[in-house]
Amino acid sequence: QVRLVESGGGLVQPGGSLRLSCAASGFTFSAYLMRWYRQAPGKEREFVASISSTGGATNYADSVKGRFTISRDNAKSTVYLQMNSLEHEDTAVYYCRASGPYQYWGQGTQVTVSS
Repeated sequence: QVRLVESGGGLVQPGGSLRLSCAASGFTFSAYLMRWYRQAPGKEREFVASISSTGGATNYADSVKGRFTISRDNAKSTVYLQMNSLEHEDTAVYYCRASGPYQYWGQGTQVTVSS
């Protein structure tokens, strides 16, 4: 059974940090490009960051560049999103997505940035 389970979300003050994790199982994680997306209330889901199967290449949305870092540990079948200098506008449900022979989505984790 394929699973992508996000964790690490929560409530944080502006300027704070969070580290999201997405644990994968049921497929060959190391063969998949991994992405993070987010969806704010009333808005469409948007791309946040991606990382190649080996971790050698990353890409970020302009809105998070310089503040967020995506990484992966293929031995643990986990992808991470380190989020620093969080802003109110980063409030959203964050999803991980696996892209390869098939496409898989996690269930999401809520991130709320508020004072």
